[in-house]
Amino acid sequence: MRIVNSREIGRGEIERMLTKKSFDELELSPKIRAANKRIFGEDLTASEIVRRIVNDVRKRGDAALIEWTRKIDGVELSGDFAIDMSKIPSAESFISAEVLTALRAAAENIRSFHVEQLPRSWITYRGENSMLGQSVVPLDRVGVYVPGGTAAYPSSVLMNIIPAKVAGVREVIMCTPKTNPHVLTAAKLAGVDKIFNIGGAQAIAAMAFGTEQIPRVNKIVGPGNIFVTLAKKEVYGHCDIDMLAGPSEILIIADETADPVFAAADLLSQAEHDPLACSIFITTDAALAKKVSAQIDEQITKLPRRDIAADSINRNGLIVVAQDLNEAIEFANFSAPEHLELLTREPFALLPKIRNAGAVFLGAYSPEPLGDYLAGPNHVLPTGGTAKFFSVLNVETFLKRTSLISYTRGDLLNSAHNIIRLAEAEGLKAHAQAIRKRQ
Repeated sequence: MRIVNSREIGRGEIERMLTKKSFDELELSPKIRAANKRIFGEDLTASEIVRRIVNDVRKRGDAALIEWTRKIDGVELSGDFAIDMSKIPSAESFISAEVLTALRAAAENIRSFHVEQLPRSWITYRGENSMLGQSVVPLDRVGVYVPGGTAAYPSSVLMNIIPAKVAGVREVIMCTPKTNPHVLTAAKLAGVDKIFNIGGAQAIAAMAFGTEQIPRVNKIVGPGNIFVTLAKKEVYGHCDIDMLAGPSEILIIADETADPVFAAADLLSQAEHDPLACSIFITTDAALAKKVSAQIDEQITKLPRRDIAADSINRNGLIVVAQDLNEAIEFANFSAPEHLELLTREPFALLPKIRNAGAVFLGAYSPEPLGDYLAGPNHVLPTGGTAKFFSVLNVETFLKRTSLISYTRGDLLNSAHNIIRLAEAEGLKAHAQAIRKRQ
């Protein structure tokens, strides 16, 4: 893993590593490009492919879903796309009792944490009993996408569905191309209402516009590959989405007290996700930097996903020796990492200085996987530097606010002259007239 001194690297390089490219810039593998050329008859970009699929599903509904699923996934959909909810409990027989216990513990912690986030509607009074307030209302229907690639992520199922149910969303539907028993069990524990056995960009389009079988949703959440992500981008505005998530990231700030074994393990926990994942270690101790690099070399050889982790470390792994902790924090705030670990003697002393991070993990015994699985806070976090302006997925993701205004006649008359002046200053005579008619 490359080690550099902070004087040899600008904060812009760290930001570049953590900031995702436009999705249009991401190159498709030769294998995927060849497959798409066979399907579409020409060499299209990922954006062009997604646009065609989304527009077709919008126009033709279920017929387009069936066709694209056959062409892209080689799966023949027939009859009802919905999974029989009454059969989901039987999925528990395909997972171990230990995993089921862990899923239940995680669900309980996630639910308890998100209950604490619930905002309340409120009303206040002004003047002669005029009323102002805010009504907090849950969305009617939310769609959750669950990928069906080489790995199954029941933890993401819990993280996306539970906050929606805590918020009071009337109906949560889920689309997934594969019926993995861990995923189905997690969905049942989280309280999902309906599950549909479809995936890809066509599933996103179906939830955004509705088809004969799949109801239209108000918001789509959940991770996916480049085609799923681009489809979410394409349908945004017709419904809301959670975010355009990029590869996973971790940035660790450490002083001389940090354990190099722990630090290396935490860096690799992100590197094993994806070759594009980013793992950065910033320390004030040059000796520690060398120890962490050595530990990564040692630990990576024992990982089942060592090829992916090694690719990630070689592409986007970096160790920086900073002049002091203030400089390290400056690097972190400028790059706004998805996960930020503080492995220092007094991590809470640094916390007030942290402005931009998806989630902050304080101390040696609060590693990033704790947040991924069990602690309770959501693990759906902003990536690619978007933590500068975007928040973690939470209960409020599934709520909308409506303003409440009720004036008495006396209070309206007292305010009339100011309203009329402002309306006429903007050239909106009818606005002013609506007030004058009440004088």
